[in-house]
Amino acid sequence: MGPPQDSVYMPSQPCPRKGERSPSAWGPLGEGRTGRMVCARAALGPGALWAAAWGVLLLTAAAEAQRGRKKVVHVLEGESGSVVVQTAPGQVVSHRGGTIVLPCRYHYEAATHGHDGVRLKWTKVVDPLAFADVFVALGPQHRAFGSYRGRAELQGDGPGDASLVLRNVTLQDYGRYECEVTNELEDDTGMVKLDLEGVVFPYHPRGGRYKLTFAEAQRACAEQDGILASAEQLHAAWRDGLDWCNAGWLRDGSVQYPVSQPREPCGGLGGAGSAGAGGGASGGVRNYGYRHNAEERYDAFCFTSNLPGRVFFLKPLRPVPFSGAARACAARGAAVAKVGQLFAAWKLQLLDRCTAGWLADGSARYPIVNPRARCGFTMGCNHGYHTFPILPAFTPGTYSFTPTVLTLTNSQGDHPLL
Repeated sequence: MGPPQDSVYMPSQPCPRKGERSPSAWGPLGEGRTGRMVCARAALGPGALWAAAWGVLLLTAAAEAQRGRKKVVHVLEGESGSVVVQTAPGQVVSHRGGTIVLPCRYHYEAATHGHDGVRLKWTKVVDPLAFADVFVALGPQHRAFGSYRGRAELQGDGPGDASLVLRNVTLQDYGRYECEVTNELEDDTGMVKLDLEGVVFPYHPRGGRYKLTFAEAQRACAEQDGILASAEQLHAAWRDGLDWCNAGWLRDGSVQYPVSQPREPCGGLGGAGSAGAGGGASGGVRNYGYRHNAEERYDAFCFTSNLPGRVFFLKPLRPVPFSGAARACAARGAAVAKVGQLFAAWKLQLLDRCTAGWLADGSARYPIVNPRARCGFTMGCNHGYHTFPILPAFTPGTYSFTPTVLTLTNSQGDHPLL
């Protein structure tokens, strides 16, 4: 856990100068904290301690004044033109293909300087101390970066609005974003978390269990229309009933697995779950911690969101081998469905079919919304799919996928966004 709000912290590294990001010993400042960290030098005399304590009192009073309002991440104080950034508390939720507004507003005494000299910058947190540029604006000059080109623009809802409109949301957009407002030497930042509706699914290749390094797990999820799930997404899936006794990689490099029904072969009846996820006889998310991602091998927990198309079952006149699955789908203008696409169709479109079919990775599965005994399940089972442990040579058919074609335009016409 990080230091408490508005606290004096003794870092192991020198205090940062104005405008510098905090060193790793401080932790990711501004991520969900409502106060400001007061950096104390290594040797504090009585006068310095008194000054630091007085600073804490001032910051505490400021935090109390903001109670009941939007979350103020922190305030840089000055004699003139202080900049205050406000972001919505909690998180905003969207889905793949959707449009979302990442809220951010700022207050600035512009009587002297005006708003034209204010720079607005959005970045995405890719690691605790690493950021990727998303969007920057200075007066009338606007620019989006990388995969955000053509999809990101300012909302522009009057002076002080730095909110970012993000269109055609992708799986890779999931995560935390920083809104930074800068004027001359003053700046302030706010943090917004973008969450996605979707489904977590366990995955291992045809070669069997525990075959994937961390990098291979990332590629495997991408190949099956997904991304590595986060610890938060796995925890939410466990709360929704996911029970899986194979450990898998998550996007932060940790290895975990969810247990809804504790049993001896799956961590034991008395094992502890991860913090905040339950444990013992009540189940939980078992956590192996952070592993050597280039040497150790596990399965993967992938995440996918809204399905940009339709999955359907293609049943030929007679059972087909896997080699004939692609030809059968192509004849209908479709492709063999990926594992993530079948999971999305099951979870989000309620696809229910008690017939095994080929998928793009060579596995044979079928989706079940209503568990029933003749479908490989007993009544009340909380799994909604079935994978054959030993693949058959032939299956009754193939699950195919046809995409939905989307045209992305801005509000001015048919021209792409930035």
